[in-house]
Amino acid sequence: TIIALGGIVYPILLNDGYSEKFSLGLVTAAGSLGLLFPPCLAVVLYSVVSNTPADQLFIAGMVPGMLLLTLVSIYGISVGLKSGIARQTFKWRELLAAGRIAKWDLSIPVAMVILFGTGLASLLETSAFACAYTIIISCFIHRDLSMKQLPATLVKAAALVGAVLILLSCAMGLTSYLVDAQIPDRLLEIVSEQIHSPLLFLLTLNVVLLVLGSVLEIFSAIIVLTPLVIPLGVAFGVHPVHLGVIFLANLELGFLFPPVGLNLLLSSSRFGQPMIVLYRDVIPFLVILGLGVLLITYVPALSVGVLRLMGRI
Repeated sequence: TIIALGGIVYPILLNDGYSEKFSLGLVTAAGSLGLLFPPCLAVVLYSVVSNTPADQLFIAGMVPGMLLLTLVSIYGISVGLKSGIARQTFKWRELLAAGRIAKWDLSIPVAMVILFGTGLASLLETSAFACAYTIIISCFIHRDLSMKQLPATLVKAAALVGAVLILLSCAMGLTSYLVDAQIPDRLLEIVSEQIHSPLLFLLTLNVVLLVLGSVLEIFSAIIVLTPLVIPLGVAFGVHPVHLGVIFLANLELGFLFPPVGLNLLLSSSRFGQPMIVLYRDVIPFLVILGLGVLLITYVPALSVGVLRLMGRI
C-alpha cells in the first residue's frame, strides 16, 4: 500500500497544506490498516496454522479494524482542523458519481464479503468466484486485459499462488514438529509458573507480539509464533477467535514499531527519508493505534460479540 498508493497520497497531503511530519506519519501508519479486513492473506494463513475458521476471523476482525481506522481518521481530522486546512463540501452527487465509475471494482470485495461472511460459499469457492469475476471485468468490461495477455497473467498469478502454498506447507510442517516435540506444553508450564492472571497474560502477550512483530516478517511471525501462542490462550481462557484478532492487531502495530518495522522500512525507501525521521513522525499514530489494540485486547465483545449476535459461536 505504501509503495503503490503512498506516492499518490503523500504529494496530495502536502499540496493541501498538511505538514511533512503528519503526512509521512499518516501514509506510513495507514499502510497496514487493512490487515484485519477480507481478503487479507495474513488472516487466511493464521486460520490455516491455528485451525480457526477463516470466516469467523474475518467477521470478528471487522469491528476492531473499523475501530483502528476510526481512531486514525479522528486524529487526522483534528490535525486538519487545528492546521486550518481548507475543507471541501461533501456532495452526495459527487459520491454517487464516483461510485458509478468504480461500481465494478467495488463489487468484487463486496461480493466476496457477502458470499464468505454469510456462509453462502466456502473459502475456496469464494476465491474461485473472485478470480473468475475479476477476469470477466478486466477482459470484457474494462478491457484493460486482452485475451492474448491472459495466459501470461495467469502464469504470474500461479507463481504467486505457488509461493503461498509453500508458506502454508512450511507452516503445517513446523506446527506438527512443535506439537510432536511438546514445545507448546513446555512453554505453557513455564508461563503458568510465572503468570496467573489472564489480564497479565494478555498484556505480556501484547508486548511480546509487538516486539517480535517489528523484527519478523508477518508470514514468518504467523508460522513461528501461532503454534506457541494458541495453547497459552486456551489455558488462560481466551477465545481462539479473539486471540487471533489480538495476534493480528499486534502484528499490524508492529509494522510501525522501531527500529525495523516493515512500514518504516518501506516508507524510508519510498520517500527517501532517514529512519530516525520516521521514528518521530509515527509516534502519534503508534500511541493512537496502541490504545486501540489495548481496547481490542480487553474488550472481547468487539471481536466475538458480532459472532455471538450472528449465532456463529
